[in-house]
Amino acid sequence: MAGDQDKIKEGGCSCGQLRYRMMTAPLFIHCCHCTWCQRETGAAFALNALIESDQLQLLLGRTETIPTPSSSGLGQDIVRCVVCKAAIWSHYGGAKDAISFLRLGTLDDAAAFTPDIHIFTSTKQPWIELGDTVPVLPEYYRRSQYWPEKSIIRYKKAVAGN
Repeated sequence: MAGDQDKIKEGGCSCGQLRYRMMTAPLFIHCCHCTWCQRETGAAFALNALIESDQLQLLLGRTETIPTPSSSGLGQDIVRCVVCKAAIWSHYGGAKDAISFLRLGTLDDAAAFTPDIHIFTSTKQPWIELGDTVPVLPEYYRRSQYWPEKSIIRYKKAVAGN
């Protein structure tokens, strides 16, 4: 499809032993301010691009998957570089392995994408000021209320094929 080349982005881990490629644009991008994400990242929030797992291509290196608890109780699997242990993406209980939550900070061009939504802002750090250019929600949300229809169709197709 014309114009898709600009959606293909590459990234990797801290040590350079792991490289990946996004083969398409993300479905949706979360900026999550929950205390779990704060604890896991050691930062004020996590910035994740939701993408079909089959649209992530491992170019170099190996990963290891670490099962980790989550506030939902369903857990998440964090996929890390086997050498430097940098978190690259996660799989959450609901979509299992069909959808990856790619850590945008691991992209070579980390500013390539901006959040589509801020979630769990009820626990955001008080010094973070959010504007009104994207939805800001105190907790989670219903996909049907915020995602573009095209992304919902892609999501359902990926989860059904899993």
